[in-house]
Amino acid sequence: MSEPASSAPEGFKSGFVCFVGRPNAGKSTLTNALVGSKVAITSSKPQTTRHAVRGIISRDDAQLVVIDTPGLSKPRSLLQERLNDLVYATWSEVDVVAVVLPANQHVGPGDEYLVREVAGLAHPPRLVAICSKADLVSPVRLAKQLLEIEALQEKTGVVFEEIVPCSALSGDQVDEIADVLVAMMDEGPAYYPDGEVTDEPTETLVGELIREAALEGVRDELPHSIAVEVDEMGLREGRPDDRPLLDIFASLIVERDSQKPIMIGRRGEHIKQVGTDARRQITALLGTPVHLDLKVKVLKEWQRDPKHLNRLGF
Repeated sequence: MSEPASSAPEGFKSGFVCFVGRPNAGKSTLTNALVGSKVAITSSKPQTTRHAVRGIISRDDAQLVVIDTPGLSKPRSLLQERLNDLVYATWSEVDVVAVVLPANQHVGPGDEYLVREVAGLAHPPRLVAICSKADLVSPVRLAKQLLEIEALQEKTGVVFEEIVPCSALSGDQVDEIADVLVAMMDEGPAYYPDGEVTDEPTETLVGELIREAALEGVRDELPHSIAVEVDEMGLREGRPDDRPLLDIFASLIVERDSQKPIMIGRRGEHIKQVGTDARRQITALLGTPVHLDLKVKVLKEWQRDPKHLNRLGF
């Protein structure tokens, strides 16, 4: 999946792991916790993750590349068809698939479907189960969830090599998950230089942070329709070296004319709040003060239009 960045000491392990699970299972939050840096946006809204986000965990003894993929769902648009294709392609390329099963939700048909799909691949990867959001339930409920995961194995005929409860928010058992995943990898090279936490282009990270901010406070039907396009980005000329300013011009994309005033908000309040929240996150990520100029653009039914999807990178 990637060319080695450098030689590694004897006994060094490396490999690729993919997180799968239902929407809001905690996959992106767990990815960020493992990496120790925000590489994947998080939201309570469905379909938040729209491409395969790689987070890189580098240790003295190993390097793990954790891939957070979009949720697998029944396609209702060309976009979702393409996202599903991406998920299946990623499953086929990784060493381990970690099924994320939140402790505050019963194991259900959707989880069973996911597990069967992974196990049914021509060359299925090794499987582990992660019982996420353990901090949200009582010890009794957590124990019941672990029994439900055991029952999922019996029902599907799959074998999870490990079942690990954790809380990505509190950090409980996150290091143990990394240890389990490293133990399942073969010896191999470091694929990325030490210190690198993702291979996402900066413009992509910036666009995702803007979209994360835009998802907050909008109606249930609107999040699916929001995309972000970074039109221009660069350091402002003429600024002293000790006072740089990064200019970012970006467009919030919606599908219908009626959605545009919702995204702008009354007297521009919503888009102003989106800009404030996104600017803070981008500044924290890049370590440079940011001037963010946002506008709202309508691309009719962009989720179903191949030309619009290609333009937006899907």
